[in-house]
Amino acid sequence: MEVAKKESKMEETIPFKNLHSREYQGHKKKVHSVAWNCTGTKLASGSVDQTARVWHIEHQGHGKVKDIELKGHTDSVDQLCWDPKHADLIATASGDKTVRLWDARSGKCSQQAELSGENINITYKPDGTHIAVGNRDDELTILDVRKFKPIHRRKFSYEVNEIAWNMTGDMFFLTTGNGTVEVLAYPSLQTLDTLMAHTAGCYCIAIDPMGRYFAVGSADSLVSLWDISQMLCLRTFTKLEWPVRTISFNYTGEYIASASEDLFIDISNVQTGCSVHQIPCRAAMNSVEWNPKYNLLAYAGDDKNKYQADEGVFRIFGFESD
Repeated sequence: MEVAKKESKMEETIPFKNLHSREYQGHKKKVHSVAWNCTGTKLASGSVDQTARVWHIEHQGHGKVKDIELKGHTDSVDQLCWDPKHADLIATASGDKTVRLWDARSGKCSQQAELSGENINITYKPDGTHIAVGNRDDELTILDVRKFKPIHRRKFSYEVNEIAWNMTGDMFFLTTGNGTVEVLAYPSLQTLDTLMAHTAGCYCIAIDPMGRYFAVGSADSLVSLWDISQMLCLRTFTKLEWPVRTISFNYTGEYIASASEDLFIDISNVQTGCSVHQIPCRAAMNSVEWNPKYNLLAYAGDDKNKYQADEGVFRIFGFESD
């Protein structure tokens, strides 16, 4: 019983009920992806309007927010990710078949790679040396960041959704339309394990920042939590009722946020599996991501205005005053 008591006290250390969301406007169409840089000071947003934007975010939320536009893609910017070692370098993946590397200070594109299909997923290896890109044709490309050239290409015979490295970079995960998580050795990309994770397609994956767990969100509306050393499912989170589109661990690994077409984002305690807070939202969510240093959660979805046009906004939850 002592443990349970301790945990319920722990949950109250973040006063979720008193925290607010702020809205950030700048895109002309809906925002597909939000991501924080490694220092937690900048947030990037990628949009259907063919641009990405970088926002300076004060964690207390004071002051006017400056943003810079990254222009050059000729199709939707579906996903983006920051260099894990460099607070000003960001990579974007677009439907225009290119992957671009940008300097967030100048807003200039420094590198560009032309790939074979419409890119929908992108992730950095934790040491910053490689980038993995997934496209609509279920092809995986690994780029060497320095040369910005592909070093591996592999086409899969099944639907590949989100991709991720573990914290040490020696394992690579693919979530698939078959309800499995494929665990590959890196850099050989040999299969280590196929986890029968869900009864429907696995859409998204998040790695716990402490390196203990990974979580998988599925079309069956469940989020499963896995022990990374034993590849065992520890528990499932059951609050959502629609296919899970996006999940993220907070920086301490204590909480997990998950979202779908339900009109709320769920925040659950990782250890107990209990939901501790729900953030109401007005539309299906595309992307949630916790800040790597503070309990600030960025989120973006299919928000529309009263004329049913895309709003092009994202929000950040976790500010103490409005």
